[in-house]
Amino acid sequence: MLRSRIIPCLLVKNKGLVKTVQFKEGKYVGDPINAVKIFNEKEVDELMVLDIDATKEGREPDFVMIENLANESRMPLCYGGGVKTVEHAKKIIHLGAEKVALSSAVIENPNLVTDIANAVGVQSVIVVLDVKKKGLFGKYQVYTNNGTKSTGKNPVDLAKKFESLGAGEIVVNSIDNDGVMKGYDINLIDLVRSAIDLPLTVLGGAGSLEDIKNVIAKYKIIGVAAGSLFVFKGKFKAVLINYPNKDEKRKLLS
Repeated sequence: MLRSRIIPCLLVKNKGLVKTVQFKEGKYVGDPINAVKIFNEKEVDELMVLDIDATKEGREPDFVMIENLANESRMPLCYGGGVKTVEHAKKIIHLGAEKVALSSAVIENPNLVTDIANAVGVQSVIVVLDVKKKGLFGKYQVYTNNGTKSTGKNPVDLAKKFESLGAGEIVVNSIDNDGVMKGYDINLIDLVRSAIDLPLTVLGGAGSLEDIKNVIAKYKIIGVAAGSLFVFKGKFKAVLINYPNKDEKRKLLS
């Protein structure tokens, strides 16, 4: 049975955890394995780990790190970054991750979604759409290569296309709201949610548990992911890995 999920999203750069603001800056916040150990204790629903520079630098996935993360993780793990082939996806699943996040490679070659779904199962294929407003009228466009390359494509059109090709889930990530901690882009979520029937996860903008509660209350069954909210604490953004306790989580999901 599908249910809402509250998902920490960890960004990896040079094997360390970083937190960006609108896909820039990249403040170091710690070691990925240590973060996984803490999230294990907090019994999180799912963990998303994205290597943000793998595609931009032309690297394949860091399979050693993926294996270490998967061996340590006691929660479902989604990994993305540098995944370009069916073989990459199969190896990531074999190493113990439950899901593979795809972005640049499938926008360049959409049929790769179908090929990977056939190889590892539809439920393991996640397509991430990094979205930013562009131009005078603020039209949404999907970007690749860590937000540096505009595809000129609309996120709704791409979400529908990837649904038809066999994706198991769509993640919509707001570049404009990334790290700003002032709430999710509800208009963007509305557009994509109304266009597809797939499970949808949203990312970019969470500044409080209230932001998460509002999204779950509005959309019911949805994945709500956050980065800054779960690695920073307080107005001075001290680095502290955190996650709602059982009582807090029950209130968020009710």
